[in-house]
Amino acid sequence: MRSMTAFGRATVAGEGYELTVELRSVNNRYLDLNFRLPRAWAAMEERIKAALSAMGVSRGKVDVSVTLTDTRAQSGAAVLEPDLEAARRYVETARLLCEELNVDHDLTTSRLLTLPGVMVPVKEDTTEDDDAVWAKLSPAVTEATAAFLAAREREGARLAADVLGKLEGIRALVATITARSEENIAAYRVRFEERLRAALGETGATFDENRVITECAIYADRVAIDEELVRLSSHFDALEGLFTSDEAVGRKIDFMLQETNREINTIGSKCSDAAMARTVAEVKSELEKIREQIQNIE
Repeated sequence: MRSMTAFGRATVAGEGYELTVELRSVNNRYLDLNFRLPRAWAAMEERIKAALSAMGVSRGKVDVSVTLTDTRAQSGAAVLEPDLEAARRYVETARLLCEELNVDHDLTTSRLLTLPGVMVPVKEDTTEDDDAVWAKLSPAVTEATAAFLAAREREGARLAADVLGKLEGIRALVATITARSEENIAAYRVRFEERLRAALGETGATFDENRVITECAIYADRVAIDEELVRLSSHFDALEGLFTSDEAVGRKIDFMLQETNREINTIGSKCSDAAMARTVAEVKSELEKIREQIQNIE
């Protein structure tokens, strides 16, 4: 099981370049990919989408950032040429300042060459076809996605452990409800017999054991929760299985929690005393905590 919140990063270097890919995600009902790529690499979006899907990214709002750095300029290995337009702007600005402020024009060629933007790397023909670009990009995407998925799995494991602990607590609460229900049915028969005998004693009528059995059976059928308990047990087993799955199970868990909550509501409608009602409310509270947790599960 994986969380939808994660971060993954990878950097690869080649001749004259360094390439960094970052993936960040938060929870989202569907897969929502947002790209920030070098302008010339816009066509790589579809290939990145396909790579992420192939590696198992299926849900979440995922931001994909690709940064390309020219390492030749940083190392001084790049061949430089003057940007004449930038140089003209510097010269024109210096001339205007001299005229407006009545100062000497002392901008020399050697000083001009040191100003930012005057000397720039020679623009080479770096046009690459899509396959060549992908050959550079693919290793970084794969490495970043692997780190991203590993982070999702670590967070997912923590979420699963927390939720499984809550499910164990809910099972214990349901066991309390089961025992209380059986006690209430037995207590009802005792109270019913006592009241009936007291009423008959005042009138002198004969006590009918069959009538007592029939009335108790009707009551037991009205408050019986056996079917709901069987379905609850099945839902709990299914949920525990989903939380140990390696697949994307967020939607399935959400559905099973809805079904579980439906059974608990039915049990709550059949509550015959305040203690059972309080326990049912506690179960619903724990289920709501789980529902909030699984919103972040892929």
